[in-house]
Amino acid sequence: MVTTTARRVQAPTPEELDPEERMDHEQIRALQLQRLQQTVHHAYQNVPLYRQKFDAAGIRPGDIRSLDDVRRLPFTTKDDLRQTYPFGMFAVPMAQVRRIHASSGTTGRPTVVGYTETDLDNWAKLIARSLRASGVRPGMLLHNAYGYGLFTGGLGLHDGAAKLGATVIPVSGGQTARQVQLICDFKPEAISCTPSYLLTIADGMEAAGMDPASTSLKVAVLGAEPWTTQLRDEIERRMNVDAVDIYGLSEVMGPGVANECVETKDGPHVWEDHFLPETIDEQSLEPVADGELGELVLTSLTNQAFPVIRYRTKDLTRLLPGTARPGMRRIQKITGRDDDMIILRGVNLFPTQIEELVLGIEALAPHFVLELSKNGRLDAMTVRIERDPALSVEVCEAASQVLRQRIKGRIGTTVEVRLEEPGALPRSEGKYKRVYDLR
Repeated sequence: MVTTTARRVQAPTPEELDPEERMDHEQIRALQLQRLQQTVHHAYQNVPLYRQKFDAAGIRPGDIRSLDDVRRLPFTTKDDLRQTYPFGMFAVPMAQVRRIHASSGTTGRPTVVGYTETDLDNWAKLIARSLRASGVRPGMLLHNAYGYGLFTGGLGLHDGAAKLGATVIPVSGGQTARQVQLICDFKPEAISCTPSYLLTIADGMEAAGMDPASTSLKVAVLGAEPWTTQLRDEIERRMNVDAVDIYGLSEVMGPGVANECVETKDGPHVWEDHFLPETIDEQSLEPVADGELGELVLTSLTNQAFPVIRYRTKDLTRLLPGTARPGMRRIQKITGRDDDMIILRGVNLFPTQIEELVLGIEALAPHFVLELSKNGRLDAMTVRIERDPALSVEVCEAASQVLRQRIKGRIGTTVEVRLEEPGALPRSEGKYKRVYDLR
């Protein structure tokens, strides 16, 4: 779905695009095959786990003669990365590794990734391409509110913005009042952060007596968590910006694997000169056709330190034809991960389905959390949501019951909805924790 908000930034001209962005699909496929063959050979020769997996599957690098042959290769999972912790998946000597990043490790051992100097340069180029596709231009000020450190977002966006020729304000996450002050004082034209944290910044602006729609900001490059088209519309309306989706994951590179183009806003284009995407059925693990819903699987094509073969992302999406970049396919905007799915009394639901319904009810604020508990032997879910401070409690209570009815009618399960006072729920300072399992 394409937003109807008037564009505040301009799309790049054809002359501004990278040569690969101007390739047609057949040219991209030829480049992919060449790079896939090199990557498979590199991984087999230098990563013991890949050599073991390939040998067990009875396949050798020389067997990859077409892009369809990628389906003969074994999958890589997060468990593989954890079992080889910390550096067992590195394909170059440590002396060639120039940077290490890692996941938070909140659900187990962190996943650790490494980058050579060439990897870092490629990453910066892809972030620069992504920012340019979003409408960011050389000379613009970019307020970077992604977290710095082991998380890939902060330093990834920083290096890419510098490569583009933008001026980076390296704020990192948190200290929302300071973020608001710096936006007011420095007057950046672009901001990068998670969508939930941008709402927190908007709240901070209102608390400081500012109108979020009156700032210097023109474009918001948002990612690191699933978010809906409805949330995009809410952000664009509230802050008067173009809100554009950047996609990536640390296990494959970081942000910049794919990005929406500001002229279409119809899902991120995968930068297929560096990554080979597939979609598979989550249960059978068989490929699904482009256009059908499936789990996204990614193979890196240029990574030196950390090549990734058929990595199961757990992100649910569809592969679609390219539009603004015709040679490269898009992924449907990701609004759910297999890991995020809640099974409530036999009904599968995602937090973004609740978000979509919440944003359709004006008397409710876009701040909510889901609490899972036990009601006897049955699972139960409570939606705790803040009311709109501009409206009466009675109006908001009635709206909360509308939400309850819509969840029952559209998702097919009964939940409790508890209205909270404005500011009662925690605010995002990075990736927002939406689900609290109290069972």
